[in-house]
Amino acid sequence: MKNLLSSRPVLWFLFLFNLTVAAVAPFVVDGTQGVMTAVGMGVVSLGAGVSLVRDRGQSDTAR
Repeated sequence: MKNLLSSRPVLWFLFLFNLTVAAVAPFVVDGTQGVMTAVGMGVVSLGAGVSLVRDRGQSDTAR
């Protein structure tokens, strides 16, 4: 499962999907629930983005 979640296509999907949901959630869901949804999805997106950047540096040095 760890290999699947750390693959580049899955990380890109997590990053883009969660970023989109985080941007749209406050407009679709009213009140605190929309804000908390945006925060939660933003955290997941940020984690996937950090993993993409960190892995990019490791793959460049492996060549």
